[in-house]
Amino acid sequence: MLSNSTILITGGTGSFGHAFLPMVLARYNPKKVIIFSRDEMKQWDMAKLYGDDKRVRFFIGDVRDRERLYRAFDGVDYVVHAAATKIVPTAEYNPFECIKTNVNGAMNVIDAAIDKGVKRVVALSTDKASSPINLYGASKLASDKLFVSGNAYAGEHDTRFSVVRYGNVMGSRGSVIPFFMSIADKGVLPITDSRMTRFMISLEQGVELVWHAFQDMIGGEIYVKKIPSMTVTDIARVVAPEARHEIVGIRPGEKLHEQMIGIEDAPYTYEYDDHFKILPAINKWADDPARVKNGHKVDEGFSYTSDNNPEWMAQEALADWISTNRAKIGAI
Repeated sequence: MLSNSTILITGGTGSFGHAFLPMVLARYNPKKVIIFSRDEMKQWDMAKLYGDDKRVRFFIGDVRDRERLYRAFDGVDYVVHAAATKIVPTAEYNPFECIKTNVNGAMNVIDAAIDKGVKRVVALSTDKASSPINLYGASKLASDKLFVSGNAYAGEHDTRFSVVRYGNVMGSRGSVIPFFMSIADKGVLPITDSRMTRFMISLEQGVELVWHAFQDMIGGEIYVKKIPSMTVTDIARVVAPEARHEIVGIRPGEKLHEQMIGIEDAPYTYEYDDHFKILPAINKWADDPARVKNGHKVDEGFSYTSDNNPEWMAQEALADWISTNRAKIGAI
């Protein structure tokens, strides 16, 4: 599907873009991959990694700028929407800026994709969009709703939109593993709550989920990959086995456990071998056989959270992952 196509990634210099680009070049050999982002230095540094590869292009722009998106989307077949204001405290203290990027930006992407004839758009979401308690999560819930409804908004146009949702990305910049690694030599690791759990997904798994969405989507689906959980204390023990744990309390806007599917979504959620799909409640799309395919509806009252997860990552498995990926942890 992606072979010999033109693909654009908004926020493409972030962690996802750094994982997606080499993987898609190797797997699908697309005609062109456009990295769309607003940070010229990040683009400059990323461009150095790809030398004279003519398939890789860079486009300075901001998803808040509707006209710039229209120019960037010209001739594009597939879009991955990864641009977002993501840091919870940043969103809390700069709420207008968060809304401009995460909500208004989503609307601009939808309009540009429809008007420029993009075939398919997959937007990246977050566990924080499920029963949100902070502005970042609320803005991403709004974004998810916009992309789902975008399939009706497209009317007779062929553009289709779907969403992928996942939790804590292992080793990504600003996440818990590189944070613990950066202070491991101090002998004390701050733990917000000893009961806290998090989902564990690699960037490579996140990329593969986007590929699956492109291949499977009819429009309006929210894809949730089945991934293991870990307690934060187990993560700390792997990173710094000798370090003492200091309980510091949960930060404003932080959840004790991650949630990717709430009980309110259970009537519209279907289970598959390695993922779930939340189908749209609107337009009777949740009962559409083309969208359901071979899925089985989950039980009433079902939820998917990092504490009720049947799959858990062993400390040894995380230690092996860190050993293999140490050079790139926290780098992107």
